[in-house]
Amino acid sequence: MKFFVDTADVKEIRELNDLGLLDGVTTNPSLILKAGRNIAEVTKEICDIVDGPVSAEVAATDYAEIMREAGILAKIADNVCIKVPLTLDGLKACKTIRTEMDRMVNVTLCFSATQALLAAKAGASFISPFIGRVDDMGLDGMELIAEIKQIYDNYGFETEILAASIRTIGHVKQAALIGAHVATVPPATLKALVKHPLTDKGLETFLADWVKTGQTIG
Repeated sequence: MKFFVDTADVKEIRELNDLGLLDGVTTNPSLILKAGRNIAEVTKEICDIVDGPVSAEVAATDYAEIMREAGILAKIADNVCIKVPLTLDGLKACKTIRTEMDRMVNVTLCFSATQALLAAKAGASFISPFIGRVDDMGLDGMELIAEIKQIYDNYGFETEILAASIRTIGHVKQAALIGAHVATVPPATLKALVKHPLTDKGLETFLADWVKTGQTIG
């Protein structure tokens, strides 16, 4: 599974990238607002840090304006992945961006398997089903991931499932078990994946015993 971090915080991105665990970044208008920076400026800085795809989202909803904004975002860096909404205009733009601009496209705000099917037919590089928000509706976000996976496997679609709106470590584990290609995770959740009380306890014991040996390495 690939790990993307869901943030526009450059400091967090740099820290996680230095660990060697980061495959890409996703941003959205809400994260840009939280960062408090110009979208072109912060996206360029992120793209300079991370080699993998960096999703930058259009703000437009009609086809012509989506394409205009996509052209601007694409000029920021070669690894910008254009993020478009899962609407008819968004899907039309996805098809054009993929075939005429030869750029990666992340189709976002997916809440059903049939939406994901349309995104794949439009040539999306990534489909972003929102697990947490589906759970909030009283449904099962993981069931949605499983349905999309089965449909994509049935027809050999190359669109990668990018599990989004991840709230917990359990979400990451279940998405990986189902076979989602990517998980985009908040920085705190990504860091929390390494934590386990038995790891901490075992390390504490080993270090205490090492002190008792009176030895040093090197």
